Amino acid sequence: MSEKMARKLMAHFVDSTFGGETASWYRLGEDFEEYSVEMNPDVETSKNILGNTTFTHNGYEISADGDPFYAREGDALFEKLQTIIDTQAQYTGLKTKALEAHLWDAGTTEGTYKAFTQDCYVVPTSYGGDTSGYQIPFTVYYVGDKTAGTYNLSAGTFTPTT
Repeated sequence: MSEKMARKLMAHFVDSTFGGETASWYRLGEDFEEYSVEMNPDVETSKNILGNTTFTHNGYEISADGDPFYAREGDALFEKLQTIIDTQAQYTGLKTKALEAHLWDAGTTEGTYKAFTQDCYVVPTSYGGDTSGYQIPFTVYYVGDKTAGTYNLSAGTFTPTT
């Protein structure tokens, strides 16, 4: 039997430029004990009078909570989250890209890994916190289709599959 895969091998990033010309992939997780992407499937089942069950799958409403997120001066994601809070930004001010890299699945070029990008909205859910530090928990709402490609971990670049 094989060993459990280490959680750190499923890497999650957001583009901290929020629509800038060149993505700057910020790896999530420094303060997280858990980060689970919730698929939130929209499914329905029903049983007719004949005893047959039908199943309908209407897609997913994918999201993940980034909590706790501690503010650090000079941190690119903190600065963007604080701007969202200060301006109470909506829609375009929240839109960026998410990236997931499978660090167990090496690409054909050394240092690259199978990866996917997807549009998302990063929405702060509160700010403040306790004496442990200034916190800005947020939720990532994934939207649209995924784009497959590779992620170069050392260069911090995503290359879509052609």
